[in-house]
Amino acid sequence: MTENQIKWWQKAVVYQIYPRSFQDANQDGIGDLKGIISRLDYVKKLGADVIWLNPIYATPNADNGYDISDYEAINPEFGTMEEFETLLGEAHARGIKIVMDLVVNHSSSEHKWFIESRSSKDSDKRDFYIWRDPVDGHEPNNWGSFFSGSTWKFDETTGQYYLHLFAEGQPDLNWENPEVRQSVFDMMNRWVDKGIDGFRMDVISLLSKPEGLPDGPVSKDAHFANSNDMVANGPHIHEYIHEMREKVLNNADIMTVGEASNVDIENAKRYAAKDGSELNMVFQFEHMELDNNPNPALGRWDDAPLPLTKLKANLTKWQNELENVAWNSLYWQNHDQSRAVSRFGSDAPEFRVKSAKMLATMLHFMQGTPYIYQGEEIGMTNANNFGWDDYDDIEIKNARKYLVQRDGLLDDDTMLRYVHYKGRDNARTPMQWTDGENAGFTTGTPWLKLNDNFDKINVDQALADEGSIFYHYQKLIQFRHDLDIVTTGHYEVLDLNDDEVYAYKRVLDDEELLVINSFAEDAIVRDYNVPEDAELLISNYKDDAGKDLRPYESKVYRINK
Repeated sequence: MTENQIKWWQKAVVYQIYPRSFQDANQDGIGDLKGIISRLDYVKKLGADVIWLNPIYATPNADNGYDISDYEAINPEFGTMEEFETLLGEAHARGIKIVMDLVVNHSSSEHKWFIESRSSKDSDKRDFYIWRDPVDGHEPNNWGSFFSGSTWKFDETTGQYYLHLFAEGQPDLNWENPEVRQSVFDMMNRWVDKGIDGFRMDVISLLSKPEGLPDGPVSKDAHFANSNDMVANGPHIHEYIHEMREKVLNNADIMTVGEASNVDIENAKRYAAKDGSELNMVFQFEHMELDNNPNPALGRWDDAPLPLTKLKANLTKWQNELENVAWNSLYWQNHDQSRAVSRFGSDAPEFRVKSAKMLATMLHFMQGTPYIYQGEEIGMTNANNFGWDDYDDIEIKNARKYLVQRDGLLDDDTMLRYVHYKGRDNARTPMQWTDGENAGFTTGTPWLKLNDNFDKINVDQALADEGSIFYHYQKLIQFRHDLDIVTTGHYEVLDLNDDEVYAYKRVLDDEELLVINSFAEDAIVRDYNVPEDAELLISNYKDDAGKDLRPYESKVYRINK
């Protein structure tokens, strides 16, 4: 890949904003578009090139905006279309692009299409969704919802079930219907015409369902088959995305990233092929699922630490297999994952800053486009001050309902411990701006309880400390902008079997970067034969102790061969 072939999104860094929790301008306790506008200079100071907005569309909030009732209207809680257009203009004036969330595997059950679809079997929108007759008086198949329970909901009006891979209020659209596809593409084009800069595509790998919707295998202790295994990367998915490319994505120079659950390397090579025939990149989840519970019925719910060797092997596979074929996305966390420093590093006071910087360095020197989730850049942690009554997330509530209260697979205390470690609301607590009232997020009552450590971890303190995590991220972003080797260099892992250090090289022509990251809480010794004339580009310690690696030490050398 030459300099002329590098696309803008390959040197970009994306900052993800969860609008409900970012900044509240009208003091109703809910973040909004005016709040985001007021913080654009902060994002600019960090150096991010792109803002990815979680859904801001009209919604009844069955799943915090991922249940859309009108794809071309703004959620009134967040503001108006005029305010969105102001946000778009103000971001562009600062050189920041805006990527919108696209949620088209399903709509809300309150979308006009579904209201019409469920009204009659003869409705002209009936085939916009997936309806089936009961089988022996029960659900049409044995698939389990991503949010626990069955994927089928019986509808009394017509005596049929509709498919919902997620919540009952999120009926799946029928992508086999060309009218559905064209309606979606028309909607996307209207957003592109408005001037947005791309789409993050929610669960895009689930659009194409298998022919006949067959039953799937059911694991021990489970009531239902794993829908992810049954649906992901279905028979027509690449046809649908090729059609989307032809009818929408080729109309502007926009960035696309697909959330691709259950994606494997071979499918990723197609989704994110460098020929530009489908998407620019995908979010894969393998590294996020390495620490899942060994019992498939429990899914993500566990708190066992992830062995570093498993993480290295997985990330190395993706770095090596996609090189010169497709493009990686790089992330530690998002709105669906708990806080990175609590999960992969250490949120203990003596280690939090060092380990957060280490995790950032490890990720940002890899090949791919990095994503920073709001608060990650100041080292926000999991919210261990939450009890059951404090949670809002439907996934958490349903997991407790089914795994604890119905099936008794976990007791309440163990489940709460797992939720403290892995629950999605850890990432959704309000952004911590100050040590003042409600962390500077709102003067109203926050929609979700705050993490109680905001007096110690907040933006004001980060900006006042030249050694903060924020400024470390700022430097990492600048390196990505300035150093072609970060974008195009070959990746080479060092010692896959080392269970305490993740070290790798990036190599381009006569230049080499040596990236060393200790995951150990104790001092250890490693000799990487660093030349005396090597330049220390960045470190999370103020000095260089050579072979002696201190707790969570991270450093990058530039070596001229």
